[in-house]
Amino acid sequence: MDSVVDSLNNAYQDFVSAAANVLEAKENAGSVKTTATDTALENFKQKWELFRVACDQAEEFVESVKQRIGSECLVDEATRPVAGKPGQATMTGLPPISAVRLEQMSKAVRWLVIELQHGSGASSANSALSHPSAPFDARFSEDSTQ
Repeated sequence: MDSVVDSLNNAYQDFVSAAANVLEAKENAGSVKTTATDTALENFKQKWELFRVACDQAEEFVESVKQRIGSECLVDEATRPVAGKPGQATMTGLPPISAVRLEQMSKAVRWLVIELQHGSGASSANSALSHPSAPFDARFSEDSTQ
């Protein structure tokens, strides 16, 4: 995470410095267009693009951390024992879910969402929904053997 923050900070500092260089070059040249102003503007454009890339990478990092934390919380919630009153057996009526299995199902759902967002999985998702005997996701061997 530190490297992402450092990268974003460095890109920002370079961007601000390039903006200052453009203003200085324009001030020195007056209202006349010079090679110095053109060079400063080109450098500014490059630093702007690098800053945008750094922002995108930081956003992707934050999203991946959010997904990982969400998955871990979901696994923790689904696999922890249900607490009851002291001395009482706790029965939820549902068999416990293994953490590995839950993670596989979570990944399968994410893949389906991505496929549906890109329009490529619409027909396969509809066919799986219309045939309840079809396995949840054929990518996981566990699904096809049950």
